Amino acid sequence: MEYPWDDLTLAFSRTSMFPFFDIAHYLVSVMALKQRPGAVAAAWNNPLSSWLSAMLHCFGGGILSCILLAESPLKFLTNHTNILLASSIWYIVFFCPRDLVSQGYSYQPIQFLAAGMKEVTRTWKIVGGVSDANSYYRNAWIVMIVVGWARGAGGAVITACEQLLKGDWKPEGDEWLKMSFPCKITLLGSIMFTFQHTRHLAISRHDLMFLYTIFLVTIKVTMMMTKDTAVTLTPFEDTLTRMLFGRRQQQQFSLSEKKTEVKPSSNGSASSASKRGAEPSGGAKRHAKKED
Repeated sequence: MEYPWDDLTLAFSRTSMFPFFDIAHYLVSVMALKQRPGAVAAAWNNPLSSWLSAMLHCFGGGILSCILLAESPLKFLTNHTNILLASSIWYIVFFCPRDLVSQGYSYQPIQFLAAGMKEVTRTWKIVGGVSDANSYYRNAWIVMIVVGWARGAGGAVITACEQLLKGDWKPEGDEWLKMSFPCKITLLGSIMFTFQHTRHLAISRHDLMFLYTIFLVTIKVTMMMTKDTAVTLTPFEDTLTRMLFGRRQQQQFSLSEKKTEVKPSSNGSASSASKRGAEPSGGAKRHAKKED
């Protein structure tokens, strides 16, 4: 049973992302851009700006990883085939007659298929980022983790910078301040592939690629089917926080802060109540003096 499994995982790891998986990635990225408020009107008023935003959504991870490796952020423009493919997807999504592409994408089976294929490309991007970082910095596992994470989930960071330049940036949407679930799971995958590359994880790369991809696709499709975005790494994060930082002590400290905040307010309310009680007595005295 081991040989068929090895053949399956090895064949899966050699699967080419071009063109079908890349098309799914570009389609999901551009549709996410189109669902933003005012994106359709902006595409009609300023097509060049809309096209640049679409390219940042499609190639944001590669741009961020190039910046981290001191390469030109315009390196993605050298791949003319992918640029033309992503540009074609952007054009038919925004300017297709009767909005046929968006209507077809509205069917849930198509969304499930496209989202699952996009998660497959995430695995390939992480592996490519780890390998590229290792070619620049031999066995520098921290650099490998960072570049692998940037290649797999850096698009969210690049698009946040784009929103900042446009004036639409919001702090709650910043991946540096509050990481989303895809960014967290990409960071976990980058750590695993880095440890596998440095031989600290006893598993072959093609086996890890297959298992990690199945995990990504299953989680993504489950979240879309149940329409529940609460699938998080909270149990793991809470356990790690208790082990390293002592979550109970933090809770006790926060409770003590709340108590100190309540005390001045209670004193202030008591003093105001006493002042209110004193006002009628003063008024009664004045009234008594007038009667005399």
